[in-house]
Amino acid sequence: MKSQPLKPLIVVLGPTGSGKSPMAEQLAEEFNGELISADSRQIYKGMDIGTNKSEAYLTDLINPGEDFSVAQYKELALKTIKEIHNRNNLPILIGGTGLYIQAVVDNLFIPKVKAHPALRAKLTKSTPEELFQKLKVLDPEEARTIQKDNKRRLIRAIEVCLAGHKFSNRNKGKPLFEILQIGIEMNRGQLYQRIDKRVEAMFQDGLEEEVASLSDNLPDTIGYEEFKLKLGTRKTISLIQKHTRRYARRQIGWFKRDERIEWVKDYKQARKLTKDFLSKYVPQPLD
Repeated sequence: MKSQPLKPLIVVLGPTGSGKSPMAEQLAEEFNGELISADSRQIYKGMDIGTNKSEAYLTDLINPGEDFSVAQYKELALKTIKEIHNRNNLPILIGGTGLYIQAVVDNLFIPKVKAHPALRAKLTKSTPEELFQKLKVLDPEEARTIQKDNKRRLIRAIEVCLAGHKFSNRNKGKPLFEILQIGIEMNRGQLYQRIDKRVEAMFQDGLEEEVASLSDNLPDTIGYEEFKLKLGTRKTISLIQKHTRRYARRQIGWFKRDERIEWVKDYKQARKLTKDFLSKYVPQPLD
């Protein structure tokens, strides 16, 4: 029996501040698409300004401080993609969280290890550096790619390892979709300028007030954790800019490992790639 052809999925990815949202929104408008967020910070309710939250599915899923795993994300993403396909529309995955994207693109098998509150409480007392050193012993392969200062991710990786699984053992399953990954490439200096300006804009848009509204539920993530230091507005802005630039470098390093990604500099290039990719599925609009 002949197998059914795989349905299309577009992925728009890149470092924070690179302009993913405008590009994905244009593609969605032109190619009858619907957006799905692949951002591990946009899942939190009330964190809108600091995450530059987009109009997409899979945002505002949980409250800050609640647990949410990659396995949960994958399950919801696949369900949403199927629903979009059933409407005869084009799903467009957009974001910068590499593991979320890889979970869908490579159909990763992710062990469903339940949270262990007592263990987490104990690990929380350790510094990120101490947690990283512990992970290096338990899972050296994961330690090579994990964000060294992401305490939440480090704790989860250790938790999975201590439950008898290697966090890095995310085996790939058979392809679920025909996929085009579009990465936004930008001069590093230009990217840093965009990041710095965006952080300034976040404060103008009311980030300090948003943080105050979250009360004691401030998550350990860029744009929010810096306020815990109570450094004052100007120093907090500078620290968020510094941390965001560093995060962008890590994102670039993660994505550059995937040779399947088609890197573009502008919408014109992204449009051509998308049009060529979709030509086998649906008639394309005339120029």
